[in-house]
Amino acid sequence: MSPEHHDPAGRLPRAFTAPGTSSFTDFLSAHSPALLPAGRSLPPGTIPDVPHGTTIVAVEFDGGVVMGGDRRATMGSMIANREIEKVFGADEYSCVGIAGSAGLAIELVKLFQVELEHYEKIEGTLLSTEGKANRLATMLRNNLGLAMQGLAVVPLFAGYDADDRQGRIYSYDVTGGCYREHHHHSVGSGSLFARGALKKMWRPGLVSDEAVRFAVEALYDAADDDSATGGPDLNRRIWPVVSVVDVEGYRRVDDDALADVVERVVEGRRGDPGGAQRRGQDGTDRSSAGEGTQP
Repeated sequence: MSPEHHDPAGRLPRAFTAPGTSSFTDFLSAHSPALLPAGRSLPPGTIPDVPHGTTIVAVEFDGGVVMGGDRRATMGSMIANREIEKVFGADEYSCVGIAGSAGLAIELVKLFQVELEHYEKIEGTLLSTEGKANRLATMLRNNLGLAMQGLAVVPLFAGYDADDRQGRIYSYDVTGGCYREHHHHSVGSGSLFARGALKKMWRPGLVSDEAVRFAVEALYDAADDDSATGGPDLNRRIWPVVSVVDVEGYRRVDDDALADVVERVVEGRRGDPGGAQRRGQDGTDRSSAGEGTQP
C-alpha cells in the first residue's frame, strides 16, 4: 500500500478488513491505482523496442482444451529470448497464453491469477468460465491507454466448463473485446499460419493426446513461415509450452512426454517440411508424420 495508508502500529489498513468487492483489481483501483499496469504513466518520447511474445494456439478436444505457445520473444529484428514461457495456469481449471509486449503481458497474467484467487477466497466458490473470461476482458480494457501508446497485450484464454463438461476458448482485442471461439484458435504474429494448419487437422471427437499433437504441428507450421515464432530447438532441447485443461484440472505436459511428440513431428516432416497430406496405397489419408488419421 502507499505510505499514506501505512499504520505505524503495524496493523492492516482499514481497507483490508472493510467489506467490499470480490475483485482484487477493483480493490487496487480504489486504494493503490499506481500498482496497476494501467496506473503508470509513460515518459514522453518514442517507446523503444521491447520483447514481444508471439504465437499461441488452443485446441478443443472431447472433454477439455489444450493450449500451446512457442518459446521465442523478439525485439525488433532480434531474438530477445529463446525460452520465454507464454502459457500459464490461471487457476485450477483455466489457462491463459500471452502475445504482445511480453513484460506487461506477464504482469497482467500474474494480476489475473491473483484476481481469480481473491474471488475464490471472498466468495467461497470458483468463477464460471465465462466469468473468468469477462474479468480478463475488464483488465485488458483498463490497459487501453498503454495499448494506444504501443504496449499492447493480446491474450488467449481457455478453460474447462463444468456445466457442459467441455473446454472453452476466448480471444480478445486490445480494447477488451471478448469473443468465444469454437474448436480452435490462435493469436500472435504466426496465428495466420497456425490457424490454417488447425483448420486442416481438427475434427470432432479428438482426445487430449491428439490435441497436444495438433497444437505442436500448428506451432511448427507457424514457425516455418513466421520469423518471430520459434520452432522446436532440438539442439538446446527447447520445446513449446503445452498445457491441458479438463475435468482433472490444469496441468502442463511433461517435458519428456512433449519431447517425444516434438521429435515425432520433426521426423514426420523430414522430406515433407510443409506437412502436406499424402495418399497411402490403401487410399486412406496419412498425416505428414506418417500416422493414420481418419476424418
